[in-house]
Amino acid sequence: MSVSYVEREQADAETIAFYDKSEDRFQALLNIFKVFGHQPEYGTVFTEMIMAILKDGVLDWKTKELLILKATQRNQCQYCVVQHERVSDMLGIAEEKIADIDSDKYKTSPHFTEGEKALMDLTVQIGEDANRVSEELWQRLHANWTEPQIVDAVFVITIYIAVSKFGDALGVSLEPMFDGVQPILKVQH
Repeated sequence: MSVSYVEREQADAETIAFYDKSEDRFQALLNIFKVFGHQPEYGTVFTEMIMAILKDGVLDWKTKELLILKATQRNQCQYCVVQHERVSDMLGIAEEKIADIDSDKYKTSPHFTEGEKALMDLTVQIGEDANRVSEELWQRLHANWTEPQIVDAVFVITIYIAVSKFGDALGVSLEPMFDGVQPILKVQH
């Protein structure tokens, strides 16, 4: 069972406002935004937060996409993986690099820097137990990233863990434009 999507013709003015922002940014009104039609105040906050994340900041957008793909694949969110593989492609991230996010392939991948490997390890650790980040991992993170970049990374990781759980719990499905798309990263069901 899932919740319904609030379509444009059913939406109130507050909902239309964040729908417009979403559609302008993503060239489509995605289903993850349509479920927020039931809670427009949250939808506005969600849209603003996602817009703040999905751009260059203290971490570049490509690095954020790697974190998003790792976090959402580990959380078994095929919806998120397909969406963010599309974004990664638009940003020019090589398919080989995306494929090496799977499992622990990134650890020996020539496509990942040592700093990116540390962030992938952080993503895995936060997903398993955020209270147990090792001193060795902290040292690797600090050797490659500034503290503002680490904060940015942790925010992106934890938000997308939550986004993946939110979407899956509500049964958000891929939009018809993704029919037939074969994702690089698979999730287990």
